Amino acid sequence: MSRRTLKLPSRLPIDPYILALIGTVALAALLPASGGAADVAGDASTGAVALLFFLYGARLSTAEALDGLKHWRLHLTVLICTFVAFPLLGLAGEGLVPYVLTPQLYSGFLFLCLVPSTIQSSIAFTSIARGNVPAAICAGSFSSLAGIFLTPLLAAVVLGNSGGGFSADALLKIGVQLLLPFVAGQLLRRWIGGFITRHKKGLGYVDRGSILLVVYTAFSEGMVAGIWHQVTPARLGALLAAEAVLLALMLALTWCGAKRLGFDRGDRIAIQFAGSKKSLAAGLPMASVLFGAHASLAVLPLMLFHQMQLMVCAVIAKRRSRDPLDRLDPQDPRQRRRERPGIPASGAAAQESVAVG
Repeated sequence: MSRRTLKLPSRLPIDPYILALIGTVALAALLPASGGAADVAGDASTGAVALLFFLYGARLSTAEALDGLKHWRLHLTVLICTFVAFPLLGLAGEGLVPYVLTPQLYSGFLFLCLVPSTIQSSIAFTSIARGNVPAAICAGSFSSLAGIFLTPLLAAVVLGNSGGGFSADALLKIGVQLLLPFVAGQLLRRWIGGFITRHKKGLGYVDRGSILLVVYTAFSEGMVAGIWHQVTPARLGALLAAEAVLLALMLALTWCGAKRLGFDRGDRIAIQFAGSKKSLAAGLPMASVLFGAHASLAVLPLMLFHQMQLMVCAVIAKRRSRDPLDRLDPQDPRQRRRERPGIPASGAAAQESVAVG
């Protein structure tokens, strides 16, 4: 088999962008923004979040989204996993408070269960595992779009009394800072879509830079408020254990559940990778709006879960790529194109960085 294809997951055991996020957290710990600098950083973070969701709206092709609805059973399955199964497991985790998780960490744990799925990493892992790449693209896109509306609504229901700092005012901020820029991007896509496509790589740095600014602002506020004294190594270890159980349950549910629903191997792979992961790129900006000064503790579970899911799914994708050809469906044209060992369905997707999604 192609060594290049199989080496992709092992060469990226730690997402380089995660290293950048860790560096940003360290910078906030050493040099937190305070006083007037905090006001400037906060205003810049608000503008960065609005720009981020404007670009999300400008990138989304309405025509492609409507075309993808043809495989509605798969997309509905992913949405149910993301916005029903995950939140239910998160609510079940309330039993861990206060013996395993503090109320603040539990709010973050519950919040990660509400955010949408990833796009980039779902596509890359599905391609490596020789699954249904077009379905993964559409499923991730639909989840991200639905999350812009569903995540704030779910947060209003389940986080209202959890100590996460959520309020009706936060819901209004979501509308102003996230929904309005997104809608504006959609409306202007007709005129700026070409520019967005031509400068996709450069604008990708804008995306990531915006998220780094959000992280710096959130963790600076946490340092100034002294909330990090609430997180001990034992609590951190307990959080990692709880997230490992959560990820294992969702990986099993998406794989076995898709089989019971009659999906073929390629679709099951897309459902597993799109339905078991959470988006750091979408979750961080939302958390900064929903939790305010408590955002640093709220996003910690999401940051840890994101790195964990990348490492675990990289191993799973690598193993699935080794499935013998007689286990593939000979009637599936997508899999017939993948009959040459080591050749993914979409070379571009396989080479795409398994970065923040």
